[in-house]
Amino acid sequence: MGAARPVLAALGQRARRLRQQQSLTLRALSDRSGLSPRFLMEVEAGRGNISVVRLAELAAALNTTAASLVTPDEDTRPRVVALLGLRGSGKTSIGRRLARRLRMTFVELDKKVEARAGMALGEIFSLHGEDYYRRLEHETLVDLLATNQSMVMAVGGGLVTSPEAYALLCRAARTVWLKARPDDYWNRVMRQGDRRPMDQHPQAREALRQLVRRREPLYSRADITVDTTGLTVADALARVEQAVSDHSQLR
Repeated sequence: MGAARPVLAALGQRARRLRQQQSLTLRALSDRSGLSPRFLMEVEAGRGNISVVRLAELAAALNTTAASLVTPDEDTRPRVVALLGLRGSGKTSIGRRLARRLRMTFVELDKKVEARAGMALGEIFSLHGEDYYRRLEHETLVDLLATNQSMVMAVGGGLVTSPEAYALLCRAARTVWLKARPDDYWNRVMRQGDRRPMDQHPQAREALRQLVRRREPLYSRADITVDTTGLTVADALARVEQAVSDHSQLR
């Protein structure tokens, strides 16, 4: 049913708009289509799991085609902006502010994964391993996108290494890579007071550089790249917001 929700929501929005454009009441549309007013209300609410025959009857009553009813208009599709990048790229700080500017919900995918697992990320990895985490991450992403909600989403730095999850995200969202130099990632994490990289791995800085080299080809597949090197959060936010706006006008 999850995969059908966006289709049903788009159908409901299109049907309601066409009915209103034609100045039809639910009762009048019911008389035209042979469908009950109560069922039509469910359809317009995005909950009516309509059959092919009833869909054809509804389309005829609205002077359109069944195909047109179930094809969402660009402006009825949920707007999802997904921020990609390594830890220290600014996904949370920029994401929260971008969501407020765009009047959208801000979601951290890893927080949702933690809630689903009932434990912190560190515990997930230590107790169950990365494969288990990636499975939870993908399931959580599918559920979030199925809500048909507009949002700014900060995703974990390693999601791009999961082909299925990354492909889904690229189809459903406008993806933005917050790019920076390895030293920028490092310094930002250290400024946050997190010394775990240095304490736990003497060669952590070099390992970070190697990770950046491995991940860059994957991150570069994003719709938008914003280089945040040397930028304040406010300046980076302004560039991301402008880039998202420009990209939206091209689609």
